[in-house]
Amino acid sequence: MAMPDNKITQATDVRTPGAKRAGPGEYYFDMTKVNSIMGGPAYSTVFGGCVEGDRMIVALMRMPAGTGAEPHSHPNEQWVYVIEGTMDSMVDGHRNLAGPGSAIYIPANTIHHAKATKDRDVIFFTVKDASHGLHGVKAKSV
Repeated sequence: MAMPDNKITQATDVRTPGAKRAGPGEYYFDMTKVNSIMGGPAYSTVFGGCVEGDRMIVALMRMPAGTGAEPHSHPNEQWVYVIEGTMDSMVDGHRNLAGPGSAIYIPANTIHHAKATKDRDVIFFTVKDASHGLHGVKAKSV
């Protein structure tokens, strides 16, 4: 299988600026203590720890109450698992209030956005394939 254009050549290289790269012999990570980065600096208030492997990217993120991400997309697919709080989510025009235990699937190149309800922060775990970094691209206004 061919590697994507953004092929990682060293254990210190990352696709996402500030993310932790899993190196040889590293198998366990305290996601509350790895480098905290913005989940989408150009379009989102989300932040947290992010670790990249060869084929997958994982992140434990916090979305502050009443804030969230503007419409955006990315060329890699994504899963979001809500741990705490309620996320008002929109994927390809389909809206859902996702609470603890909810999983959200976001296909590659699909416009989506989300906002934490005003009552509390949302904590979520997310996984993306490593064909691209964690960050996406803000959708153009129509």
